[in-house]
Amino acid sequence: MMNSNQIKLLLLALVFSCSPKSTVKTVEEEPDIQSPLVTIGNEEIFAEEFLYMLSKNRNFNSPDEKLSAEEFDENFRLFVNYKLKVKEAENLGLDKTDEFYQEYEVFKEDLTQPFLIKNTLQEGELMKAYNRMKEVIKASHILLQFPPNASQADTISVLRMAQKFKSDAESGADFNELAFEHSDDPSAKDNRGSLGYFSALQMVSPFEDAAFGLEIGQISDPVLTNFGYHVIRLEDRKPNPGEIRVSHILVRTQGNDPVSEERSLRKVGEIYAEIQKPESIWEEICQLYSEDPGTKSSGGSLPWIGLGAVIPEFERVAFALSEEGEISPPVRTPYGYHIIRLEEKKPLDSYEEMEPMIKSRILRDSRSSLIQSQVVAMQKSRYGFEENEKLAADIEGIFAKNQRKDVPDIILERNLIDSVLLRIDDHPKTVGDLLDFMNSDKQVIRSNPQNYFAGWYDKFIEVNLHEAEIQDLSTNNDEYRLLIQEYRDGILLFSLMNDQVWQKAIEDSLGQVKFYEENQDRYQWKNRVQAIILTMGKEESIPAVRRFLSDKKYMSNLADRLENTFLLDSPLAFTFTDGIFEVESHPVLNRIDLNKTFREIKIDNKTHFVVVGEKLGPGPKKFEETRGKVIQDYQEYLDQKLIATLKENYIIQVNEDEKQKIFDVTVSK
Repeated sequence: MMNSNQIKLLLLALVFSCSPKSTVKTVEEEPDIQSPLVTIGNEEIFAEEFLYMLSKNRNFNSPDEKLSAEEFDENFRLFVNYKLKVKEAENLGLDKTDEFYQEYEVFKEDLTQPFLIKNTLQEGELMKAYNRMKEVIKASHILLQFPPNASQADTISVLRMAQKFKSDAESGADFNELAFEHSDDPSAKDNRGSLGYFSALQMVSPFEDAAFGLEIGQISDPVLTNFGYHVIRLEDRKPNPGEIRVSHILVRTQGNDPVSEERSLRKVGEIYAEIQKPESIWEEICQLYSEDPGTKSSGGSLPWIGLGAVIPEFERVAFALSEEGEISPPVRTPYGYHIIRLEEKKPLDSYEEMEPMIKSRILRDSRSSLIQSQVVAMQKSRYGFEENEKLAADIEGIFAKNQRKDVPDIILERNLIDSVLLRIDDHPKTVGDLLDFMNSDKQVIRSNPQNYFAGWYDKFIEVNLHEAEIQDLSTNNDEYRLLIQEYRDGILLFSLMNDQVWQKAIEDSLGQVKFYEENQDRYQWKNRVQAIILTMGKEESIPAVRRFLSDKKYMSNLADRLENTFLLDSPLAFTFTDGIFEVESHPVLNRIDLNKTFREIKIDNKTHFVVVGEKLGPGPKKFEETRGKVIQDYQEYLDQKLIATLKENYIIQVNEDEKQKIFDVTVSK
């Protein structure tokens, strides 16, 4: 399957392929309606498509980028040839094949994405996340979870409790003490609610939105997430220091055992003292003493880390190191004692570098659902969405009260199959359309078993709104419509050329030989010579190689003798080529006197040695010697023949008035 770059190259190079001159018939422009630029058979092609092709990588508002009259005429000729081939591909039914459909749909889906409402909203969300990444914030929180199978009264009770803690903290109660005593976050017993520093995409979306919206010292209203209600206090915010890469030596401790703690502390102290000695080598000490089996053999090296990526105790010391190679005193974490060395620092990557990662993470969290909800709301507004809510509720009730296999029969019995469920751009969608959608294998819906209908109905609305947006783009967005047509026509062009030109020329061995025999004047050798040509790589080898070659004649075993004498011990002493070469086109042979057996020449500060053998005069090339060039020329011949045949088979009419309009815009005066 072709990628987009291949198609673009195809359109720029192969679309505008050579063809013979043709005679065309001019037509009068019809008043008051848009007139075609070209008509091929019964197909009208309008000026905007030709101008679109010409405008690629050109700005015709700039005089320097305008075309000459000759360039314009050549481009117009190539454009007509291109559209002729597309027309032929359509008449051959190449646009009806499964292969075309599959490839076209893949291209169309990719090309459509940048034009969609969703893409605009998504880009906004990506940029918002990146802008937040430019700083890190430090916050504490109190989490209140709901009891199992919580009722509405339970939910309200938890909310009121969260509001009370917010009020208590604002009245002077110690926020971290409240977290220690009341938070349902298990880590609050150790960190007293402190989350340390973090940046965008490290917390669930509602929590992140609330935290980044606070001023330092401010306490949020209760924030609902899938975990429960959070009350958040912002403690600090500062520019994102980027990422660091560190190495560490770890000495583990055994829980709360005082004896083990003392031994570990003494051991890490001795290791730290050893590291301070000038003769000490970090990697060797790490290999000997570190108790981190995953890193001790690699010098304790850890991956790049940013704020919020590791435990706070380690993070605080690691990010306090300022100079590469700086080593920290031992630091205690739940894993034991660490000695940390700073290896590298780097700032936050650019938006372009981080965009794929940001997009991947956003599409995996709740922001994706939020974006889709906004898309649907905007589509409903833009495309005149109308819903028969009562009918939708009735159908939902039928699904809820009956087995799924019985639903279609019940809907038929109640004469609801043709009832209009919703309208989009005044196009009705019936209950029958919904059932057909649910029975198709084109959608995979993860529906809630307790409300099977809702998941399918929401997807039905989403898909139909998306189709309405695509139709709107095709009708009203010229850039989109022309881009899609360009790629569609490019796929058809490729298929036609592959069938009738490229692959045919490669597979038609009899045709190749016939073409070769009829065009032997194209495949002639010029003066040639048998030679071995050395290009010296090491200056110190030149004298020895010169002495070796100076009295040699060209022989078939000379190359082997050179390799055995010099290259076995010094592979970079020189490179060489051995064979029969055309003199005129060879950059070394065309500069030397071929009447002497041994020649030396310096070109661009490189010394070359040549041992000359038999001289061969002009003569025909054998088919096997030039098969690649024959195939290339045969392809060009088949292409020209195809164009000539198409111009005989199709009537081509050019509207000279429309052509002149494009000429006036694109050609320099």
